[in-house]
Amino acid sequence: MFTPVIMAGGSGSRLWPLSRQSSPKQFLDLDGSGSSLLQQTLTRLNGLDHAAPVIVSNDSYRFLVAEQLRQADVTSLATVLEPCSRNTAPAIALAALSLLQQGGDTVMLVLASDHQFTRPHELHQAIMQGLPLAEQGKLVTFGITPTRAETGYGYIKTGASLSDSAFRIAEFAEKPDAATAQAFLEGGQHLWNSGMFMFRASIYLQELEQHDPEMLNHCKAALASGTQDPDFIRPDTELFSLCPDNSIDYAVMEKTDNACVVAMDAGWSDIGSWQSLWDVSERDQDNNVTLGDTYLHETRNSLVQAHHRHVATIGLDNHIVVETKDAVLVAQKDDSQKVKEVVQYLKANQRSEYSNHSHTVRPWGDFDTIDEGHRYQVKRITVQPGQQLSLQLHYHRAEHWIVVSGTALVVCGDEEKILTENQSTYIPVGEKHRLSNPGKVPLEVIEVQSGNYLGEDDIVRFTDVYGRCPGKA
Repeated sequence: MFTPVIMAGGSGSRLWPLSRQSSPKQFLDLDGSGSSLLQQTLTRLNGLDHAAPVIVSNDSYRFLVAEQLRQADVTSLATVLEPCSRNTAPAIALAALSLLQQGGDTVMLVLASDHQFTRPHELHQAIMQGLPLAEQGKLVTFGITPTRAETGYGYIKTGASLSDSAFRIAEFAEKPDAATAQAFLEGGQHLWNSGMFMFRASIYLQELEQHDPEMLNHCKAALASGTQDPDFIRPDTELFSLCPDNSIDYAVMEKTDNACVVAMDAGWSDIGSWQSLWDVSERDQDNNVTLGDTYLHETRNSLVQAHHRHVATIGLDNHIVVETKDAVLVAQKDDSQKVKEVVQYLKANQRSEYSNHSHTVRPWGDFDTIDEGHRYQVKRITVQPGQQLSLQLHYHRAEHWIVVSGTALVVCGDEEKILTENQSTYIPVGEKHRLSNPGKVPLEVIEVQSGNYLGEDDIVRFTDVYGRCPGKA
């Protein structure tokens, strides 16, 4: 028996324009399967004897995590929300401390939420080979048998054999240059570092206390001074921000003499770029990977995704084409790592395409930005049954609400009224207001905003059933 600990707080910017700051790759369905990478990570362990998972994520993603767990019919043992990113070593420490607080010195299987395996049976075998070693007090990591001279991954050099697929660790190697990667491949002693781990909660904390006691002390203090409700564990922001920013490799694994590695060949990929998604996807007779409404003519060795409209290509070879509602990426497949430069440009210029999609998920439902221009914006809002937006006001915009379907309960100032299909109301600038769905079916509303500033941060929030802070949408 082990407890999965799923790390779900990363940003995944190299998969722009699909992955955005507000909806990173672990929450996306990248292959058209109907399941996100996080959901696939959870269900991939089906058939193994394990406890309910612990999810470690960012506070900004808490409702995405909750909704995706609900969709996958998975109940987590705990969801730990990092108030800020401090890398993997502190995140895993929070999970270990939380487990011990609940009385379980369990074996933790630490997994990234955004990896993919084309041969999950081999993953299961590797986990079962690592479990007895972890139960004996070892810190187990999992290495991937390399298939090419890859310069984008760290490596683990294997030492003395412990079993058929388990070895002592001779050394860790940083991302190599091409010549060194080729030597690693030909030498047969190096594995790709997958970032997967298995160990008892108490053993990890003992190692952290030995090698980075400052980090452990800050994690303990942040957890002790934080808050906990039935849904989330929230460490104290100020105390956790004092934590050193360090990975588990640097903080523990490269310093301990108690680690070992289990080798596996499970068709692993970290989906770190569009190229890597193409590598692990099923391809047609022309070596193309497609998703959505596409037509490819004389196109080969390419990945083409259409998410909102028909996409046609002619004469492409070795290209990436990804269409979303508000942005399109066209790139040479070999240059797909350079997408991060586009993301840096968008961030530096405060472009909305860096952070948000036109379709945005909220805890009460979702909205689509239909149109926007100078001093106006139009949205289609869906509020799920029994849900409500916060009581709020805006200093810079007025709003018109038109009910398309369902029933709306509207608070505007001191007035409260019910609106049904084809009825509308007006929310003046500076007026407190709230939109709720008291009905049994989804409420759909067209919202027309007008004013000199229409940003999502123009929200003064007074009360909110979801515990969101003022100024956050």
